[in-house]
Amino acid sequence: NMYKEDFRNMTEENGNSSDPSSAFTHSSTMSAILITSYSVAFAGGGIGSITMSFVLVKMNTLSVTTTAIINLVVVHSLLLFTVPFRLHYYVNKKWVFKMTLCKVVSAMVHIHMYLTFLFYVITLVIRWLIFFQWKDKVEFYRKLHAIAASAAVWVFVMVFVVPVLFFEYGRSGSYNDTTCFEFHKELQQESVKALNYTIIVSVACVTCVLLGLQVFILVKVARRLSTSLWSHQEFWAQVKNLIFICVIIICFLPYHLFRAYYIQHVNDFDQLESYNEVFLSLTALSCLDLLSFVLSGS
Repeated sequence: NMYKEDFRNMTEENGNSSDPSSAFTHSSTMSAILITSYSVAFAGGGIGSITMSFVLVKMNTLSVTTTAIINLVVVHSLLLFTVPFRLHYYVNKKWVFKMTLCKVVSAMVHIHMYLTFLFYVITLVIRWLIFFQWKDKVEFYRKLHAIAASAAVWVFVMVFVVPVLFFEYGRSGSYNDTTCFEFHKELQQESVKALNYTIIVSVACVTCVLLGLQVFILVKVARRLSTSLWSHQEFWAQVKNLIFICVIIICFLPYHLFRAYYIQHVNDFDQLESYNEVFLSLTALSCLDLLSFVLSGS
């Protein structure tokens, strides 16, 4: 406890001495990591989204997978529009925009993460249905059906998720107008803690199930094609499914696992907030998935 108190005092002194007019809490190292993560996500995600858009325009298929990829392009693009505001804040160490915009930019990274996760799960489930020959192919018979299915997901987000985030975000305690993305006081509410724990457990369990099923399928394919494994298209198709699962494990899982610790120790020392932001920035790197699909010819 004594060392923890000393560390807290030291971080407070560092934060106060750097710029008394601003409550910016990230150290120069943390700022550099955040700027790098979001810059890579912005550049790679932008190239991937534009390239994938051209690919999709040339396709006439109405498959559910294609529809999921179109939605991925949309959700990535929405996040990328908010990234310049984050970079401006991390570079200048001061939020110069309205607090309303801060809430929108802050909420967008969470909406992006969970919608991306949802579209990954849908895509994998559809591919597995085809693999197990429960369906020859899963497609919409009219474009209207594809639009309706996509609209249903977005309407749910706009009606139920966005208003809750917008009106509940930042209600607990007072926040400095020159700082942004520091809504950790919300975690003092038991209901918010319970919601976070539920999401953490759900994401971890679904990820384990996805990985387990994909490994099972790969083993099954390997046994069936033992002699011509490396040259068979079906094997590589299943390997490409691992791209989705790898993105979840690399980009989404670390944030959720750290989040469990963060919730318990949120008030122990200021630097935890920076660590949480760094893990959250990893989720934005999932925007690179479209670039990886294009490069791998998926």
